[in-house]
Formats: sequence, structure tokens, C-alpha cells
Amino acid sequence: MYKPIVAIVGRPNVGKSTFFNKICGKRISIVDDTPGVTRDRIYADGEWSGHAFTLVDTGGLDSTSKDEFQNDIKKQAQIAIEEADVIVFMVDGRVGVTANDEEVAAILHRSKKPIVLVVNKLDRFEIENTYDFYSLALGHPYPLSVMQSKGIGDILDAIVSNFDQIGEGEEINACKVALVGRPNVGKSSLINRLIGKERVVVSEIAGTTRDSVLIPFKYDKKEYALIDTAGLRRSRSVEKQSIEGYSVLRTMSAINDADVVLIVVDGSCEKLTEQDVRIAGYVHEAGKPSVIVVNKWDIKSKSKERFEKTLKIDLSFMSYFQTIYVSAMTGSGLGQIMELAQISYENSSKRITTGLLNNILQDAVLNFEPPSKGTTRAKIKYITQSSVCPPTFVLFVNDANLITPSYERYLENRFRERMDLRGTPIKFIIKGKGEE
Repeated sequence: MYKPIVAIVGRPNVGKSTFFNKICGKRISIVDDTPGVTRDRIYADGEWSGHAFTLVDTGGLDSTSKDEFQNDIKKQAQIAIEEADVIVFMVDGRVGVTANDEEVAAILHRSKKPIVLVVNKLDRFEIENTYDFYSLALGHPYPLSVMQSKGIGDILDAIVSNFDQIGEGEEINACKVALVGRPNVGKSSLINRLIGKERVVVSEIAGTTRDSVLIPFKYDKKEYALIDTAGLRRSRSVEKQSIEGYSVLRTMSAINDADVVLIVVDGSCEKLTEQDVRIAGYVHEAGKPSVIVVNKWDIKSKSKERFEKTLKIDLSFMSYFQTIYVSAMTGSGLGQIMELAQISYENSSKRITTGLLNNILQDAVLNFEPPSKGTTRAKIKYITQSSVCPPTFVLFVNDANLITPSYERYLENRFRERMDLRGTPIKFIIKGKGEE
């Protein structure tokens, strides 16, 4: 399901980042009284009344600023405006309407997008201080005191009320396979090899693919849709490159929308880069099954065993990973990519009987007792599977606080020993006595 994109825009120091952090439930954007702190777009998942969406924070728009980054901030914000489904325009109720607000409003009028006008910094929640903002001709101004969390619910209601107008496009029944990775690791070349034709533009220039491309095809009589995405670079690398900055946002959306992800890395390098590990972390945190595709393995003779050891160290947080070594240039090894992708997807979709789960749990507990605190020891009553993609298991215990992360990892290892869960993360939900 496509997640609507909600962009927060406005001039500097009106509270955009504080509002962003409040909605997402954690401190993600930098919050500072100095205008211009948020220079790049920052994004995170949000949810309200059953509606999931991607929230994007942007830098403050100020045509009078002499900040050397202001042109780049404007480009970043403009792209967020163009690609957003709903725009939150935030203004300062204590200052009133400024010439800068009017300039931003003019940009938003041209966008033809749904606008939610938010008047922040009304600490006494004076509704009359919103009246002047009707002059911006952007509809009803919603009062907000983000510091006191007043008015947030009404604003979120207004945001999600626009989602019904957003077309979700044609329903794709095929298994969606996203290819993600750093720029120039060979994602587009791999797609061209897999589908047997030059469907995706290939270039030696890093960052050729600017947006996600959906490519339907058949493999072994099964329907798939490959998603080619723009290369992900570190935030400081995209700060001055607005188009590529947006590509990161779309790549994250592609990961969320995919059924299985191919994480493409450069086999000509001695080991994974920080960004390779970061991308794998995005996929893992999204709960997506995956395959590590080591491309360019033809460039020089290397030891797979040695490279695999480095992978196990760098990707220790996802010990379930599957690896394949290929060359998009020669076609070597490509025949097994979709087989491994299918295995990962099937394992992620797997339903396991409650009887088998509790047998495995009982053996695990007998081999290593649950932790205790003081005189109280954790007692695991039983386990059941609540959902798939990823397989999610609910553990019912006497006290959820007694189950430590290390014991969860122990249980995960025992379950993986007894069941084929290659290529997919699994999730445990711990419920104590009296919890539903």
C-alpha cells in the first residue's frame, strides 16, 4: 500500500522540526532556535487514526537570508512540495503574516496540492490570532501550540482527511522486488540482465536513476515486478544535490512497498562501506525479507569465504541474510537471484502451527532458563504466531519486563535452528500478565 507523503514547509524558526518530532514520537530532526538548522529534508513514518504516512521535514524558506545554503534549502523544499501528497504550511502566530509567508503561500498556490495551514506558537491558544492568516487564501488556519501539544489532533485529522483524494494507482498483484544500494553498484545493469532487455538506463555516472521504476516480468512462470531505485548516499553527500536528496525519500518508500528487497553491494571493494550497512539496516528495520547481491564479482579474483566473513561481522544484526555473488557484466550467477528472492519471500510469508512453536519454545526453555530479577523468574506460558511478513510471534509471560533483549536473541537463534527462516527477519512481541 502506497504511503502518502506529507511535507512540512514554512519560513525558518516557526517550529517545523519540533512539530515533526512530536508527530513521529521521537526526536529525529535537529531542533534549534537558530534559523536554517534543518538544511536537508528529513523523513520518518507517522500514523494517525489508522492512516500510515511518510512525514517530511524541510529547511526554512527565507528569500532575504544570506546563508550560503539557502538556495539548496529552497531546492530541497521545492522538490518536497512537488512530490508531496499533502502539504503542512506552518506560520508563526506571535509574529503574524510576513512577506516571507506570502512568498511561500504563492509557491503553494501554484502547487495545486492540498494545504493544511497551521498557526504555531499560540501558547495561550488564542484563536483570534489566526484570523490574519486567512489573507493567505489557503483555507482555514489551524491553531497550534506544539510545545504544549495543543491542537495537534485537529491538524492530524485535517491531514488524513485529504488521503481519500489520493489515487493509489493500479493494484499490483505480482511479488514486488526492490533493488537498493549505493549509487553505481550496478542495480540497473542487473535489472537489464534479469529481464533480458535494455529497459533501464545504464550509465557510469553515479545517480542516473532519479526515481523508482516498476518493471513487471515473469520468472519460472511466476509474476514479479522489479523496482529499480536511485542510489542512496550519505546525508552530507546529498545536502547540495536536491534531486538525489528526493531520491532517498523515494527509495525508502520503495523499501516499504516491496515484498522482498535485493541489497546490491560492490564486490570489487574489499568490504562493505558504512552506507552499505546503513541501507541493509533500513531493510532490516522495515521487516523486509532480503538477499545480499554481491555484484562485480568478475573484476578481480577474491575469496568468497573471506568476503562472507566480513559480511557476518558487518551484518551481525541480520544473521539471517542470504548471499549471492554475481556479475551483471558477464551474467555469471544471475540465474539464482530470483530463486533466493523467492525463498526469502516464502519464508517471510510462512505460517507455523502453534503446536510446533510451543514444542520449540519448551526445548529452548529447558536448555536455557529465562532470566530473573531478584526472586522473580520469567515464566513463558506459551507462544503463538500473530502475523506474517515478517513472521511475528507473541510470547505470553508472567512479566514482560523480565525478558531481556539477549534472551530474545537466544530464542530467535533456537527458532531459526529448527525452522527454515533464511532471508527474513522475525519479530517477537512480549506480553505480560493481563495484557491483551
